[in-house]
Amino acid sequence: MSFQTNPTPVMNNFPGLPPFPDDASTAPLLRLSLRKLLAGDAAECEKLFMSSKDIGFFYLDLQDVEQGTSLLDDADALFRVGEALFELSPEDKQQYDFSAQNSYFGYKAQGAAVVDKQGNLDRNEFYNVSKDDILGVSGQLPAPETLHQSRARLASFMRGSHSIVKTILTILNKHLRLPEGMLSNLHRQYAASGDQVRFVKAPPQPVDDRRTALGQHTDFGSVTVLFNRLGGLQVLPPGADAEWVYVRPLPGHAIVNLGDAMVKFTNGLLRSNIHRVVAPPGRQADSTRYSLVYFARPEDSVLLRRLEGSEDIPRVMDGDAEEVVNSKDWIIRRALGRRVDLGGEVDFDKAAGTEQMSRRIQV
Repeated sequence: MSFQTNPTPVMNNFPGLPPFPDDASTAPLLRLSLRKLLAGDAAECEKLFMSSKDIGFFYLDLQDVEQGTSLLDDADALFRVGEALFELSPEDKQQYDFSAQNSYFGYKAQGAAVVDKQGNLDRNEFYNVSKDDILGVSGQLPAPETLHQSRARLASFMRGSHSIVKTILTILNKHLRLPEGMLSNLHRQYAASGDQVRFVKAPPQPVDDRRTALGQHTDFGSVTVLFNRLGGLQVLPPGADAEWVYVRPLPGHAIVNLGDAMVKFTNGLLRSNIHRVVAPPGRQADSTRYSLVYFARPEDSVLLRRLEGSEDIPRVMDGDAEEVVNSKDWIIRRALGRRVDLGGEVDFDKAAGTEQMSRRIQV
């Protein structure tokens, strides 16, 4: 597998934060250049496709092209917004929890969801901001004043992130030999979808009780663009003997990974890899961990099933019935299915993603 042959070199840590320990076991993900991808560099595009088949995670260097540096500037500003957002009182934040209305947008308190079959609770706060709200595709949701004041910055970040997603989808579309524009046309920026920005806060865990903060999972949608500055994200590489390894945050880079939709569209050819969040390694464990994420999902009405039009995508085998579910229903099931605060019985397995889906071919 190609991701094993290109270890990521040690880079400078983020100013003002404890260093990521050099002795922590890390995933040697490929580092790709946004500049080269935008230029259509054949070798770089091939690396993206191979990473998408092997592990579905890679670093994206944003530093050497204007589109990337603008996105980094937006991310820096929104990290500060996130810090202010989570400083609101619990009562103020809780009024923006819309889960009782069958919505995954808005606030989720720490401990509102289970992370494993033993019933352990999560250790993260979330605030999910709808792309449709910010870009005017839908009506506005109630939101704290700090988010109202940041709508222009959120819009810029969403457009920049979505542009990167479109670049990735266009390259994958070509390598899958799908009809031109097929993947991008399932993810139109101004169509109704579950696309969102997520602010995340994970406070330091008790020294004598440091465990999983967000349980192992695959992402719900198509492409995730993640910015974080402290460790804690771990992936479980494919392979029977694989062990959990950290994904080291790199200055000037986003961490990109594929989600369930890409697995379903390609019948297992592309990979949505299992990952989780634990306490950061070393001295970083004593710091509050903030993250900023853009989740790109297929449009609400898109059915998550094998795409037609390419002989390169494995066919559904006789006897393997495809579940017929649209993108919106899939996301609601996954986003709210493990919430213990909604009063219903939690079916842990029903809320699972594609982690149990067998890969139909070997790469």
